[in-house]
Amino acid sequence: MKPSSKKSALTEKDGISQPESFSKSSLKKIVESRKVQPTAKELFEGILAGNITILSRSITLIESTNPEHLVKANEIINACLPHANKSIRIGITGVPGVGKSTFIEAFGSYLTSLGKKVAVLAVDPSSTISHGSILGDKTRMEELVNDKNAYIRPSASGETLGGVARKTRETIILCEAAGFDTIIIETVGVGQSETAVHSMVDFFLLLKISGAGDELQGIKRGIMEMADAIVINKADGDNVNKAKLAKTEFNRALHLFPAKSSGWIPTVSTCSAYEKTGIDGVWKTISDYFTLVKENHYFEQKRQEQNQYWMLETINEQLKSNFYNHPEIIKLLEVNKKAVAANRKSPFIAALDLISAYFK
Repeated sequence: MKPSSKKSALTEKDGISQPESFSKSSLKKIVESRKVQPTAKELFEGILAGNITILSRSITLIESTNPEHLVKANEIINACLPHANKSIRIGITGVPGVGKSTFIEAFGSYLTSLGKKVAVLAVDPSSTISHGSILGDKTRMEELVNDKNAYIRPSASGETLGGVARKTRETIILCEAAGFDTIIIETVGVGQSETAVHSMVDFFLLLKISGAGDELQGIKRGIMEMADAIVINKADGDNVNKAKLAKTEFNRALHLFPAKSSGWIPTVSTCSAYEKTGIDGVWKTISDYFTLVKENHYFEQKRQEQNQYWMLETINEQLKSNFYNHPEIIKLLEVNKKAVAANRKSPFIAALDLISAYFK
């Protein structure tokens, strides 16, 4: 049987060749332009103009661990300083699951509806195993991320909380210079992070939820002493009555703590970030606080104390960085690690020997 000369309908025909999206010369220009780094002056001017892309690029420069980026980052910070310190800084903390992201989105959207420009700086915890971080706050705050008067910047906490806290402190300056009048800083919600954030904000808000166990357990932590207000979130549905009960318990607990040097008496309120109820009450509390501390001059005093604190913290961070990057210490550190692991040397003696070698 002779093979059919008829061509199959499945035969692929040559399509129309598509034109290149970019000419080779245009593509080359784009690649070359990306290699050109803007100067500190150009970045500063972009920040003042409110250019969000340049603001993000400058923050990335500040967060960089590359020593070569440090000089340019410091130039930008110094240039922005005269244009900063014109915002209010609010720290928000709470255990994972309390609804921080939902609350911040509802709260931030409420503030932008009042004509405020809001920057949210969220510190995302990094894995101690993989060293990765999700940086998912932009995903969780879908409404706020599309608000032209809001800016969300998630940052990985990395291995050292002190380092990222210092960079967050510097990021505040850049955001203020870019025209944001309300800075919200979200903590990772665990341990030392609250203390670090408390040292860089004017108002510290503690989010709680009802029905998560004995409400009085909250008074055992130092976090209660730092809080200027406690807000019980998720006061909706079947939780309304539980939230009211929790409010009473926390109000009683607050009386156990000494008076604040600001003259402010911390408040307890309830809200539902999901239903967007009670958010206006939270803002009224914060506004009342700022009215008080600006009248009694505590606001300026606290800002001055925080500036001095961060100067000392920066010295500590720089000394630590210089120590571990010292060529002689790098060699001696490995030797001492092995000696300590083999129990040939005490960890404390090894540390003293390394410090002595560094200062010699």
